Amino acid sequence: MAGYDLDENPNTIKGLIGVQLQASSYYPGLSLLQLIDLFAGLYNQKVDGMELLRSVNLEEKAKAKFKELSGGQKQRFSVATTLINRPQVIFLDEPTTGLDPQARRNLWELIKTIKAQGTTIIITTHYMDEAEYLCDRIAIIDAGKIVALDTPDNLIDHLVDSGFERPREVKKANLEDVFIQLTGKTLREA
Repeated sequence: MAGYDLDENPNTIKGLIGVQLQASSYYPGLSLLQLIDLFAGLYNQKVDGMELLRSVNLEEKAKAKFKELSGGQKQRFSVATTLINRPQVIFLDEPTTGLDPQARRNLWELIKTIKAQGTTIIITTHYMDEAEYLCDRIAIIDAGKIVALDTPDNLIDHLVDSGFERPREVKKANLEDVFIQLTGKTLREA
């Protein structure tokens, strides 16, 4: 990665990446700002904690503890912690599992914003609509082996070219779109 050999330079590579796990645990007695300061110290980085929280729409929760956050807020905070060391690559493991549609779409927009700033993002997901929306390239894995690796459009085009037809016409919206339209397009905190 970035010209470094993993066996010879593991610590250098660790400094170039950020990792967000599907489930995260944080020190229960610390506020979000205190947690950011803790992680910044571990990375030996100076970080404007409020700016980082603002970037994930959590500035109003700066003094809250992680356990007091909603599911979407927890995921956004976890993503924020991956950005502390200004990584070149971040790994997101099932980032939207268990989120309501609004929180899920909000996290998608956050991921797109991070990507637009030049960070490479590797996502594991079981949600194919999420992969199609967020990813430039997709690796489909079956039984631990990559069975396809291409752009979303190319993967879909190859399927259609093989003669595949959906038994039902695809509509321009789905139930998730209906839910968001009826309950509000913007992020609402619980």
